[in-house]
Amino acid sequence: QFFVFCHGLLQLSQLLVSGYLKSSISTIERRYGLSSQTSGLLASFNEVGNTLLIVFVSYLGSRVHRPRLIGCGALLVSLASFLMSLPHFLTGPYVYDRSVASTFSNRTDLCQPGAAEAWANLSDASCTPHASRKNHEVLLVMFVAQALLGIGGVPIQPFGISYIDDFASERNSPLYLGILFSVTVIGPGVAFMLGSAMLRFYVDIDKVSAAEVQLTNKDPRWVGAWWLGFLVAAGLVALSALPYFFFPREMPKEVGEVLHTHAPQSPLVLSGFPVVLLRNLRHPVYLLVVLAQVNISAMVAGLATFMGKFLERQFSLTASLANMIIGAVNIPGAMVGIVVGGAILKRFQMSLRQCSALCVLGMLLCLLTAFPLLFLGCPTQKVAGVTDWDSSGFGHHDMECNAQCRCPQRGFNPVCGSDGVEYTSPCSAGCSHVNIHTDSSVLNYTRCSCIAGPGFARPGTCGTGCSHLFVPFVVLSCLAGILASTSHTPSFMLILRSIQPEDKSFAVGIQFMLLRVLAWMPGPVLYGSAIDTTCILWERRCERRAACRYYDNTLFRQR
Repeated sequence: QFFVFCHGLLQLSQLLVSGYLKSSISTIERRYGLSSQTSGLLASFNEVGNTLLIVFVSYLGSRVHRPRLIGCGALLVSLASFLMSLPHFLTGPYVYDRSVASTFSNRTDLCQPGAAEAWANLSDASCTPHASRKNHEVLLVMFVAQALLGIGGVPIQPFGISYIDDFASERNSPLYLGILFSVTVIGPGVAFMLGSAMLRFYVDIDKVSAAEVQLTNKDPRWVGAWWLGFLVAAGLVALSALPYFFFPREMPKEVGEVLHTHAPQSPLVLSGFPVVLLRNLRHPVYLLVVLAQVNISAMVAGLATFMGKFLERQFSLTASLANMIIGAVNIPGAMVGIVVGGAILKRFQMSLRQCSALCVLGMLLCLLTAFPLLFLGCPTQKVAGVTDWDSSGFGHHDMECNAQCRCPQRGFNPVCGSDGVEYTSPCSAGCSHVNIHTDSSVLNYTRCSCIAGPGFARPGTCGTGCSHLFVPFVVLSCLAGILASTSHTPSFMLILRSIQPEDKSFAVGIQFMLLRVLAWMPGPVLYGSAIDTTCILWERRCERRAACRYYDNTLFRQR
């Protein structure tokens, strides 16, 4: 029972690492200028290390000291999590365009007609070969960390489960495995809540004083302390790893009703491998159910990675709040669905045909609930020079009204004009004057030549004005999730009951292999690529396309 407790704790901490990355992905994109395709690849890269080794480890079976191997894997996961936070300590403080000079830079992005020469030098100065190399180093460290995370996670699940199954009594084994399964479902929820807590802090909380930070967490330039969660998770994993070095290689079997002598099975497996593989893949039910699971898993993998980013952009939420919604509403919804599906199975003792009917029903209802989500959202706010929302040629006039300012091309410090139009910087709105609060945060910008009427602008984005659709969206998406996940348990039953008993563990192994290779790896990359196609303004860093500043929200939602 102590082993089960330790293993639950370890699985929770391990899931914290991979789940936390998904919760902070939009922040990491903004901090290091990544496209969603790159960040999607990063998020799924741990599956690569995992898949390469999982087959090999499953063959080792009971011939190794399992607890010790789990402990070593866990230490590797802990190291990987620590490595994920390393780029924060390797790179300098986060630099963003600002209107108020600071100790870091005396440049401001107001409209200063005489200052064009100064601007030109500044924008090129930051583009040394050193800067772009630094960026490659950051990416390399993160990808290596993700690969190590996958490799370290390999022994944890299979060895833990087989160890428990070998030494638990027949009566208690399902209970223990049920506990572990529920932990793996709760894990991602806890990870998103951790993300929600950490992203409230400013990224350079350890490098700059609070007075220096002129951003609020609602600002589009805000970057939260994404690295903090990785340190927390690394510590938790390391703590959970320690007890494993003190468990024995074999335990006396727990006393239960039925006693069996357990001979360790020697896996003479390799010779029969192709035969069993073909026999299973020829089985139409097995193949179809696995393909159905691949499709839904690819969707879940893509959504888990980018749902937060979607909520941030569509409903103008902070990253912290988006994570809170996912961790407290969507993931628990999926848990409820899984439990309900299992309960229905047990209550009605369903046949295979009824199992498949339940799956189909769950998916159909899910589609019906999810269909309105296509329309629940708002277009991107009007952004001068970015979105072509006015055919009267205002865009051309816009270029004239701030011509004398000679704004830098890449400046990004969005302001919302009193005319309800957003500008990418105070300079592009033609604002030449800034009013400052007592705590040195910006109150507003005045004397803006591009804004009609009183001609002032407030800092920050205008927002999508979509808050009224937020609650319906969350309710419907949660409901769709509950309905879809009711098919989780019956689809597993279809697989387990449609194949020959001696192939069971092998068939499940192949199933997970196919899910990894066809769903969990490509899912986030495909989603990221689709999201990238909807970008309407890219940030440029040293001639390199970096993160996306503005998306076409309608396309983003539909794709």
